[in-house]
Amino acid sequence: MLADSLEHLVRGIVDHPDDVSVRSRSSHRGTTLEVRVNPEDLGRVIGRAGRTAKALRTVMNSLAGRESVRVDLIEA
Repeated sequence: MLADSLEHLVRGIVDHPDDVSVRSRSSHRGTTLEVRVNPEDLGRVIGRAGRTAKALRTVMNSLAGRESVRVDLIEA
């Protein structure tokens, strides 16, 4: 559910929505969501001074509740 929600949010931000993919990995420290975007869209997803990325992380942490979630942005 978290990966689908994050993918939906990121697809709304970028210019190349077909290049967006989210992979979920679980570890003893919690869940890591890896977001891959087109290199041209990486700056758009990060935002000025990281504001957009921080907002995405805040939304994901609130959706996760008590579960620990980490969001990593990677260019494809």
